[in-house]
Formats: sequence, C-alpha cells, structure tokens
Amino acid sequence: MWRSLLKQASNTHKSKFVPESCTSSLSSSSSTGFCQTSAFINKFRPSKAINHGFSGCPILGFRENYVFPSQKDCLGRFGFSHSGNPLFFSGKFWNFKGYASAAEAIVSNEDDLSGSEEINELVEAMIKEERKESFSKQPKIMVGGLGVAKYNTLKRRQIKIETEAWEEAAKEYQELIADMCEQKLAPNLPYVKSLFLGWFEPLRDSIAAEQEVCKGNFKISHAAYFNELSADMMAVVTMHKLMGLLMTNTAGTGGIRVVQAACQIGEAIENEARIQKFLEKTKKKSTTDKKSATESEPETTEQGKLAKNEEKLRKKVTQLMKKQKVHQVREIVKGRDTSKPWGQEAHVKVGCRLIQLLMENAYIQPPVDQIGDGPPDIRPAFVHALKNVIKDGNRGSRRYGVIECDPLVRKGLEKTAKHMVIPYMPMLVPPQNWTGYDQGAYLFLPSYVMRTHGAKQQRETVKRTPRKQLEPVFEALDTLGNTKWRINRRILGVVDRLWANGGRLADLVDREDVPLPEEPDTEDETEIRKWKWKVKAVKKENNERHSQRCDVELKLAVARKMKDEVGFYYPHNLDFRGRAYPMHPYLNHLGSDLCRGVLEFAEGRPLGKSGLRWLKIHLANLYAGGVDKLSYEGRVEFTESHLDDIFDSADRPLEGKRWWLSAEDPFQCLAACINLSEALRSCTPEATISHMPVHQDGSCNGLQHYAALGRDKLGAAAVNLVAGDKPADVYSGIAARVLDIMKRDAQEDPATNPNALHARLLINQVDRKLVKQTVMTSVYGVTYVGARDQIKRRLKERGAIADDTQLFVASCYAARTTLTALGEMFQAARSIMGWLGECAKVIASENQPVRWVTPLGLPVVQPYRQLGRHLIKTSLQMLTLQRETDKVMVKRQRTAFPPNFVHSLDGSHMMMTAVACKKAGLNFAGVHDSYWTHACDVDEMNRILREKFVELYEAPILENLLESFQKAFPSWNFPPLPERGDFDLREVLESPYFFN
Repeated sequence: MWRSLLKQASNTHKSKFVPESCTSSLSSSSSTGFCQTSAFINKFRPSKAINHGFSGCPILGFRENYVFPSQKDCLGRFGFSHSGNPLFFSGKFWNFKGYASAAEAIVSNEDDLSGSEEINELVEAMIKEERKESFSKQPKIMVGGLGVAKYNTLKRRQIKIETEAWEEAAKEYQELIADMCEQKLAPNLPYVKSLFLGWFEPLRDSIAAEQEVCKGNFKISHAAYFNELSADMMAVVTMHKLMGLLMTNTAGTGGIRVVQAACQIGEAIENEARIQKFLEKTKKKSTTDKKSATESEPETTEQGKLAKNEEKLRKKVTQLMKKQKVHQVREIVKGRDTSKPWGQEAHVKVGCRLIQLLMENAYIQPPVDQIGDGPPDIRPAFVHALKNVIKDGNRGSRRYGVIECDPLVRKGLEKTAKHMVIPYMPMLVPPQNWTGYDQGAYLFLPSYVMRTHGAKQQRETVKRTPRKQLEPVFEALDTLGNTKWRINRRILGVVDRLWANGGRLADLVDREDVPLPEEPDTEDETEIRKWKWKVKAVKKENNERHSQRCDVELKLAVARKMKDEVGFYYPHNLDFRGRAYPMHPYLNHLGSDLCRGVLEFAEGRPLGKSGLRWLKIHLANLYAGGVDKLSYEGRVEFTESHLDDIFDSADRPLEGKRWWLSAEDPFQCLAACINLSEALRSCTPEATISHMPVHQDGSCNGLQHYAALGRDKLGAAAVNLVAGDKPADVYSGIAARVLDIMKRDAQEDPATNPNALHARLLINQVDRKLVKQTVMTSVYGVTYVGARDQIKRRLKERGAIADDTQLFVASCYAARTTLTALGEMFQAARSIMGWLGECAKVIASENQPVRWVTPLGLPVVQPYRQLGRHLIKTSLQMLTLQRETDKVMVKRQRTAFPPNFVHSLDGSHMMMTAVACKKAGLNFAGVHDSYWTHACDVDEMNRILREKFVELYEAPILENLLESFQKAFPSWNFPPLPERGDFDLREVLESPYFFN
C-alpha cells in the first residue's frame, strides 16, 4: 500500500498545497481501521509546539470542508475525497498543531517506524515535496533590489574586479608568454597589446633584480617600498598606468610630465600593495605553519595568548570574508595595519625608478610592411626629455621633465583602451553606504568622500566633523550612488557603426589627421613664416584630435564592457565645495552627449499620460536650436509635427533621412526618437515602458541662486523664478541689451569714440550664442580676460573677422559691453558678489582661509595657499614637488569665494532634492543644475525641487554666514549685509519654467 502511495507521490504534480487552519478536525471515522485512540496514531501527537512560520497549520493543504480534489493525488500533495477513499485518516491523526508538516511528525517518531522501508521512502518523498512548497511560499529576500543569490554572485565579481584586475592582467601576459614558448609562434594580438606582451617579461625581470638589490640596502632612496608588491604586478601597473596617462593627456602631445606620471604610478603601486596585504591577512594559516608551530619550542603564556588572539582574529576575518561582510573586514584590517602612508615623496621615487626601468626595457620597431630593405629600426618606445614652457604671459619660462612616447606608440594609443586596466569601473552592486571620510563607495579600492587634491586643512576638517552632522550629505551621496543604470544597446550599436566609419558625424571627432601643408617652393620669408604658422596650427589640431579619439575609445571601451550587465551603479563623492560627482571618470552621466546617449535607467516605468507628454517635451529640448525656448505646448507641437522624421530616425538611423543628426544633442535625441516611436506605435502608448532619463534644467542656475539670495524681483523674472507664458531667456535679454549699447556707439564719430568702428563691425554678430558663455560664467567670477577669450572663440568659429589683430580688439570691446549689460540687469547679484568678495578679503588679509558650512552641514575650507617648492632627487631626475605653505593667496581667496559659495548652495539644493525624491519612490540622477528622473515622475520631481529650493532660501543664509564669520573672528570688522528686495520666494512654486 505504502509503495503504491509513494509511486503516486512521485508521479503526480497537479494539486498544490494551500496553508489551512488546523482548528477543525477531520472526520472521526475511516475505513483504514485507525480509530482516534489507536496507538499508531498517538505516536504522532506533539509534545510541544514548533513555530512553523505560517498562520494556522500548513499541513497538506486540506480545504476547510476536507473534501479533497482528487483520488489520484498522493500523500506528498494530499488530495483525497472524503467519501469512497480507503485511506482517510481520522481527525486527530492530522491534528499536528506543533509540527510544520506531517513529514516532520513522522520523522519525529522514526525510532518506532525505522523497520518499515516503505514508510521511510514515503517520508523522504514527503519531506522533499514540503521543502519545495515551503520555499516557494517564503517571501523573497532582496538586497539592493536583487535576490540574495544574484546579489552575492555580483558581489563576488565586484570584489574580483577591484582586487584582482592587475593580477589578472599579469597572469594573462604570463600565459601568453608560455604559449609563445610552447608553440614557438607569436600570438595574433592587437598592436598595442603585443607591445605590452613584449615589454612585460624584460620589465618584470628587471624589477625582480632591482628588488633583490633593494633588500637590506636602505641607502637606495626607493628601497624601503620596492618589495611591497610582486615584480609581475609592478610591471603591469607601470605599463598600463603610463599608457593610460598618455591617453588621457588633454594636450594630446604624446608626452606626460615626469612628476605627474611618477606620482600616479607610485600611488597605484601603494594602493595595490595595500589591497594584496589586506587579502593576505584574511587567509588562514597554511598547514605547514600549523605544523611548524606544533614542532617549535613551548611558548610562554603571553606568547600563547597573543598567538590565540591572532588565530581568533584570522578566523573571524575569514568568516566575514565568506559572508562578504566587506565593511567589517576593512575595519578590522585597517585597525591592524601599522604601516604608514607612503607619502608623495615615496610615490615619486618609486614611480621614477619604475619609469626608468620601463624605458630601459621597452623597445619598438615599425610593422613588417613598413620596414625597408635596411636593418630593422629598433628604438626605445619612451624617451625622457627636458622642455621649456613659457608662463605668465612671456614673463618667464620653466624647464621640466617629460616622458614622451614614440610616434608609433602614440598612434597605437587610440586603439589601446580595450586593453587597459581601468580600476574604478562602475559597480555591479550598490556602493557601500558612506559612513566616514574614507569609509564607503567601493568595497576595496581606496574611496574618499571628498576630492581634496592634497589640501590638508580641508581633509582634516572633514575628518573631524561629527558623523551626525554629515549624515544628510552621506544620505544624498548614497541616493545618487544607488541609482541603477544600464547601456542602451541600440544607441551603442549606432555609435560603433559611426566610429568604425571614421567618426565625423554626431559630434564625433574625425579619426583621420589633417594633412600637413606642403612647404612652399620660395625663399620669401613672409610666405615661409605663414607656412610655419599653418604647420603649427595643423599640428595643434591633430594633437587635439588625438586626445579626443583616445577619450572616445575609453568611453566606448567601458560601454562595451558593461553592455551585457543587467545594471550597474556609479559611486559618488564630492569636490571641496559640496558638488557631487561620479567616481568613475570616463563613461558617466556628467559626460558628453555620447555618454548620456548610451546610458539609461536600468529600471523601466510605464509612461502614463503625463510621461508621454514629457517625453515629447524632452525630445524637443534635446533637438534645441531655439525649440527649447518655446512654451511647453510649443515644444509638444514641434515634436508632433516631426513624427515622420522621428519614426524614420528610429527605424533607419543611418540609412534614412538622419533628421536626428541635426539635433544639438544627437545621440540623446536618437534615444528619445526610439522610445517615443515605440510608445506611439503601441496600441496603449501610455503603458509603454520607458528607461529614458528626462531632464529638467535650471535657467542660468547661478543667477537663480543670486536672485533668491537677494530677493531680487528684476533678476528673478529674468531667470524664471516667477511664472510666465513661456520661458524667459536671460541670454537673449543680455544680447538685446548689448545690441542697444552697440547701436548707440555705432552712431558716434570714430574720431572721438574709437568704439564706433568696433560697434559697426560687431553689430550683425550679436546674438544669444555670442554672450551665453560669458553670462553663464559671470556669476562664477569670470574676469574681463576670460570674457574676452570666450567671445573671441565664438567670433573665430564664425569666421566673421579674418584679421587677428582686429579680432582681438573687437573681442575686447564686446567683452566690456557684455559685462556692462550684466551689471545693469543683475544689480542685486553684483552687490552680493561684491559683499562676499569683501568678506573674503578681510579674512584672507589676516592669512586665514575662507571657511563656511553648507546648509547640509558640510564644512568647506578654500584650499588656495601659496605653494612652496621641495626638491627631490630620484633615479631619473631632480623633481620639484609643490607643497602647501602656511601663507594663503589673498587675491585667489577673494575672487574664488563668490562662485564657490554659490556652488555649495546649488550642490545643497541638488542633494536635498535627491533625498526627497528617494523618499517619494523616484529614481533620481543629478548633474549639478540638471535633475533627471523617469518621464512618468517628472511632475512629482518638479514639485519636490521647487519645494526644496524655497526651503533652502527661507533660511537666513547670508545672515548665518556673517554670524559665523563674526563668531570665528570677533575682533575683525566685516561689511554690512547688502540691501535686498521684496521678492516672494513662494512664487517659485508656481513657476512652470523655473527648471524646464
């Protein structure tokens, strides 16, 4: 009987368990012969209750009326009908109130039933079924929005990426060398990777030899640090780091300053050495260590205690590592790490020696097809040179050392990105929450909450600040870091095709260099001089193109690595003013249109009616060209009138009319076209899932903050703090005022007013684009010289004035006129900027840095100090390290304070909005004064960001600042607060174009 029942249990899968109450009893009679007082039945009565985790009793899923669905169902899924079944047990048999299941009840009595093979088989089957059933009913535990198993898998990968990137690269080179020796054949590798492979072995051997020399010989300047890491890993770090620096060198000249390269290589070696030590400390003692310990002489009591404590700590660390409790492990090991930081001097000494060894071992020769009939041209891949640079407007020059790469290496740099080790990649799991200055973000890689760039006072101030005071800042950074992203594969595919075909479109740089002009066949010095200038200009252009190509390659390399991931995260930290930035440097949402186009939210949300409207507005904003200055209705109308172009762009981005290429942000525009096309072609457009971030940008945000600080009605109206039928355009307003001034000047007599000629020359060139950059940067302290250079670049782009001298003079006049117009329109902003500057002057004149606390509690110390020179002798050359002195830079402290203070306020507004959006259940990303969320949530985000702006400026910010200055320096006289207007901040809540 039991065997047949078990057979049914293994073959039947139709009915499911449903937890039922056990308060009712089954029928008191059955045809099995078991009665309520049967000794067999009594064995199953529990002695005490066991909590089984369900309300009622989960036994077997009987319905309340105990009529079971099918006679074919078995004990594993009990389903017998009450009548007619020969195996119907009495009520008390099933009244297992204390057991989680019938199987447990049977198991608890196995001593009495152990002789029955049939029952044991049945019990095993029942246990398996019930385990499956109970597992399916348990609520799924989630970590970071992922199931526990998935999260742990990704976390293991993340740890491996952070701790083993250099080691894996070293292993790869060793394996390739072994293959070459075995097969006597060079592997078919990309050009630059083949260079790395050729350099690796001799460099590693040279480093190993140097390590032997350094052992015990502390007369060598770098000896104390040179054995902290294995030779193969030092070789890989040196090669990749130097090539990476050459790639990201913005000058694009194929060279890098020695001091910069040495510092970064030395720092990378120290970081990797610390990680390897950290990992070593988490490993158990080997069996040989244990054996030697048992064979050694008897230890003293004190030694025994120490050894036991060490063993306990080691076991604890090992257990924590297994559980992936990374934060606790870091704290334990950090507490045990007695080694001091190396410092900049040690970095440059180690870095210089490694660079020197690389130069001695890295050689290059042209590809086979470029070698002529002569012997092979083998030459060093890198050379050390000294260069003079003119500084401070031809008032002097300075000589510094550079590492330059061979032109063949330089050419290969553009294709190197895919082979580079990039340590700070986007994270596969949510970043660690910030809890201190160096506690948070990446699991193992060094992470600091603030980028202090060596400013000791700022660093120490943040470290001393109580954690409770910094919690709002930490919460905001955690919120930004927990936004999950993914790669938009369709856009990446389009980018790849364009790039493979030479770039040039969609703001991609041309992959070909500009050919050098031919030397003129003349002895005319004027013509030769012109030719030399043209050659210089072409070389500069090609250097810039090279730099841009390297940048694109790095971005695409990261995108290709991440494209198959379900999602990834960007840990964030701050600059010293309190603005948030992603820690990964290449592909992030603060980057170019290319970066933003290939990134999207990993989570998708239905558009809804509101979201569909915002997606149309967003597409018009991305197209720009004046469309983004229309009312919302005008932007929706623009999008709807171009639906054919939008559909064509989505369907045939490169084969069709390519309408999206005329957009100001082409790749983002194409992504919006694809999303909108999908929605409009759906039978339910509002139900379409959208992953696209929709942006709301401030209107000249710096001036918005000044208008709120000064309660300036005129300024507030110019930058959309008050409601209007369409967005006010401050740039057009300034351009109109500049044009009025120039028209007036143009009517003057050139003999008495030299500006008349400049005005006549420029009168047809004045538009919003000419003045936009100057207006944007005016609130951040742009100088007259800065404004002149900005306007000069705009005029040069247009080719309106051919003569360079005339162009320069006209730019000077246009800059003065623009700054005059700004002063007239934003008097309140100017007065507040002046007051901030005067306060800074008072403080800096007493040799104190300006410091303040942001509304979110972040302490800020301006880092501008005079720099002293510190000479260090390295194996490569004498290096000059710059170090802070005790003397502050008075002028820099004064001019930088107004823009830095406003940046700290816009950073506070963004972080307040981020936290509020998280609490409201929104996905949020921020780029200073540009706030992003899903299309369906834009209305909610707009409400939140306006409320937070009002909340921020309802506080007496300037009064608090003055009070803090007076409290810190009670004997000094500060200027009185500037007069302010009577603008009502609550009007911001009703302004539709405040952010738009």
